[in-house]
Amino acid sequence: MSPWQRTYWVVFAANIVTAVGMLSFLPFFPALLEDLGMESDAERMRWTGLLTGAAPLAAALMGPLWGSLGDRIGRKWMLLRALLAISVFVGGMAFARGPWELLALRVGQGLFSGFIPPSVTLVSVGAPKELQGRITGTLQAAPAVGTVLGPLVGAWLHTHLGFRELFFFVAAAAGTGALLVALFAYEDRSLRLSYERFSPGAVLAGTAKDLGRVVRNPHIRRAAVALATAQLAVGASTPQLLLFVEELGIDDPEASAQATGWLFTSMAAAGVLATPLWGRVGDAFGHLRGLRFASLGAAIALVCCGLTSTFAALLGMRALLGLTNPGVSVA
Repeated sequence: MSPWQRTYWVVFAANIVTAVGMLSFLPFFPALLEDLGMESDAERMRWTGLLTGAAPLAAALMGPLWGSLGDRIGRKWMLLRALLAISVFVGGMAFARGPWELLALRVGQGLFSGFIPPSVTLVSVGAPKELQGRITGTLQAAPAVGTVLGPLVGAWLHTHLGFRELFFFVAAAAGTGALLVALFAYEDRSLRLSYERFSPGAVLAGTAKDLGRVVRNPHIRRAAVALATAQLAVGASTPQLLLFVEELGIDDPEASAQATGWLFTSMAAAGVLATPLWGRVGDAFGHLRGLRFASLGAAIALVCCGLTSTFAALLGMRALLGLTNPGVSVA
């Protein structure tokens, strides 16, 4: 097995275990806040939104900087940094005593984590050029697997063991991934930028230059607005699913956790099936037309989610959302 093949399999395995861990606790913030003594549904909704969005926002702000830094000191170090950050900050949530401590840990997690981009670059830069597209696509399957399995794993862990054990599980999963990468992943140092160019000023200047090129491209701007709008619509409702399940009459903690896990899993599984199909739709009918179809379908699914009065109907609408929402980014 060549070094790049070994690196591919190691990174793929690390991404799988980390993604499953990450998606095992995100759907259950409302239940965690209730365990911490927060009884008001309005407060739980507000804090669930804050806790869910804090890490992605922080990650988006830091992503370009980490990418520029990875070009200079190595992608392997960036991947290790991300995995260890998840292990430390999510493990620290096991000891949080209130929402503000959770929020601080989520912000820290977002600032220092983000393991998919360095994973893709670490493997792809060392792989043969004719295989780089295929490798990038298969590495993207790791978060998809995490989205499918993670909520079900988390539902079982937090109802049978507790939230502290759930966070320990996530920390151990990310730590295991970091150990695999540290021991077995290989990076060709000749593919890094010269160490002579490594300085805080060079990193910041390179980051600003890259962002400037992106902002000046009108096609990227329009695509970013469309994708951000779609993700805002889905992201605004998804964190509150556990509370919605309780409103539908599923009050038992174990049953509501399992039901919520299935809502996340149904959407994720449908998305895995639909993603390649939307690429074909765009190629056959035009990507703009595909985007319109996908956006309309996602909007209808979201409206129907709000109108449902039974769990079965909500589960079906989440699956429909999973079938349509990937088209916004793929088509």
